[in-house]
Amino acid sequence: MSTQSTPTNVVIVLGTRPEIIKFAPVIRECLDREVPFTLVHTGQHYSPDLDEVFFDQLELPAPDVHLGVGSDSHGKQTAAMLEGVEEVLFDVEPDVVLVQGDTNSTLAGALAAAKLNIEVGHIEAGLRSFDREMPEETNRVVVDHIADYLFTPTSETREYLEREGLSDRIFVTGNTVVDAAHQYADVAAEKSTVLDELGLEPGEFYLLTAHRAENVDQLDRFTSLLDGVAQFADETGREVVYPIHPRAQSRIDAFDLEVPDAIRLVEPLDFLDFLRLESTAALAFTDSGGVQEETCILGTPCVTLRYTTERPETVYVGANCLAGLDPVDIVDAGRQMLGKRPDWDVPFGDGRAAERILDRLTAPTSPTAGAIPAETPQ
Repeated sequence: MSTQSTPTNVVIVLGTRPEIIKFAPVIRECLDREVPFTLVHTGQHYSPDLDEVFFDQLELPAPDVHLGVGSDSHGKQTAAMLEGVEEVLFDVEPDVVLVQGDTNSTLAGALAAAKLNIEVGHIEAGLRSFDREMPEETNRVVVDHIADYLFTPTSETREYLEREGLSDRIFVTGNTVVDAAHQYADVAAEKSTVLDELGLEPGEFYLLTAHRAENVDQLDRFTSLLDGVAQFADETGREVVYPIHPRAQSRIDAFDLEVPDAIRLVEPLDFLDFLRLESTAALAFTDSGGVQEETCILGTPCVTLRYTTERPETVYVGANCLAGLDPVDIVDAGRQMLGKRPDWDVPFGDGRAAERILDRLTAPTSPTAGAIPAETPQ
């Protein structure tokens, strides 16, 4: 790893809506500090209308480069991104490339930079589900081991990286999702009309998100997931609102799957509308890591429809529980979490993660210099 002075050019690589949300505070911090950056959108998740709304609502500049890769197999998608990002890096010659999380866009951005001897900063480093069947787990591990800056959200994620011999490049910053939630929750409450549009009352509905390939690409698993959530909804007399992910919708169509009456499918939502649903639902059912974080921050109890999680802190503080996919277990988990008081401590920091990330990137030192904070910022 090289020693560098204050970076004069940063490339930010993102490709999915969760990455847009979590990068938003970092982008705003770059703008505030007048740190030049080039924003590259791979197009991994791309809906022209919805993507534009996300950038508009978050008051972010439009991407400088849009690769338009779209969906494909992991190999073809990642290869196309790698080629496209590499061309940008040849042209821009940045000091550092920032990637976030565990997507194929994250992997492609990090690989392209590392192979060109450009420093890599990995935001939300150190997450581990310890489930190698998840392609995201492979992406996380690979990116952590080639990155120069590992910006971890918690002390626990720092410890995972230390066990893997990466102690010399870890910086505990908190998670930028806390920054985003703090910055936009009040805006969502003020501007979103989604409750009226869907005829919902706060605290009188459940929220469901399910999109992971291991859940929705297998008929028996997807059916079991939906049946468990619907059984709990029927038992408690509340409706489930399911903003349907395009991947899940395509599987429902391909399987000719009949969705239970208790579950209402709605179109994918923009950021402010989804944040409003998360903050007002009585309970969230999800297979998304981001939703586990966001509901923890917003004070909404969560049931995770998986057997492992890379956000164990949400379970430790009592905001979340792992249910798996058996309908009986999902109903039991719903009973356990429904009505739980949101008096847990948020484990992901104090809403200043982006500030700490830019402090480190603009410090005139090598990325290995400086002490690692002993605890997660609160």
